[in-house]
Amino acid sequence: MTPIPSNPDGLLAGWKRSTPPNIFVGVTGGIAAYKTCTVVSRLAQAGAHVTVAMTPSATKFVAHLTFQALSGHPVYTTPWEHIESHDPQHISLARSCDLALIAPITMDTLAKLATGRADDVVTLIVSAIDRSTTPVLLAPSMNDVMWHQPATQRNLKTLNEDGFRFVGPGDGWQACRTVGTGRMAEPEEILASISAIVNGSTTA
Repeated sequence: MTPIPSNPDGLLAGWKRSTPPNIFVGVTGGIAAYKTCTVVSRLAQAGAHVTVAMTPSATKFVAHLTFQALSGHPVYTTPWEHIESHDPQHISLARSCDLALIAPITMDTLAKLATGRADDVVTLIVSAIDRSTTPVLLAPSMNDVMWHQPATQRNLKTLNEDGFRFVGPGDGWQACRTVGTGRMAEPEEILASISAIVNGSTTA
């Protein structure tokens, strides 16, 4: 059997650790969820243990079976599933991950995190992560007007102060047929940020 390459496409610099990382990926309801498929696939190819959770809206854009196939592990779609343990709050998963990524993270989910709400499986798991020891990386995705709303900017300020890290968004063509800020970072940029954080070379 041919071994899986540890550094597919050169996107990940290799893991500077004795074991590959455990990475939690939360997917919320935005069209950019299709980009997250590439991120999950590349991480799995690089040897990372990837666990995916999806909000109900996210499953409208990409089927959970897609992420299950790409990660090689079951996907959480509800807080009431018991996959990694018998703990309905998924504390075990939150404690075991070395890094968490939410991509895409919508305006609504940014607001949930900023105000301490945990009413879906993604925000529930992230709410149980100790950010003093485990980085949480957010990849925003939304319309230009939504990005520049005062509420969004207030929430971003709060999340920065709370220790969340960000990658993107970028500028360009959006699904609403406009050009502006709010495009989710490309998979290569997200992977580079993950690699740098896990390997301890940046605070992102």
